[in-house]
Amino acid sequence: MFAIVQTGGKQYKVCEGDIISVEKLDRAVGDKITLDVLLISDNGLVVAGNPSVKDAVCEAEVVSHGKGDKIVIYKYKPKKNERKKQGHRQPFTQVKILSIKK
Repeated sequence: MFAIVQTGGKQYKVCEGDIISVEKLDRAVGDKITLDVLLISDNGLVVAGNPSVKDAVCEAEVVSHGKGDKIVIYKYKPKKNERKKQGHRQPFTQVKILSIKK
């Protein structure tokens, strides 16, 4: 059984027991959350929602928070002595899928 869930404007294919990294959530470590289920598949039986599947629940638990790898942004204009270096680390939340119910 797997499901397509949505959080943070992105969609993820998940099964029970998976640990996924999603956009940062304002929840404490150990909190339980529910995710929107867009599609659910159970042994060949596929149910798609419009936009989400009714009576389908995906329960998850916040495992940890962190930051991704550093991305370096370098802006440069030739012959003008304009240079700007900037870094960015995208925050994320790791979530463990506890159960998928329909």
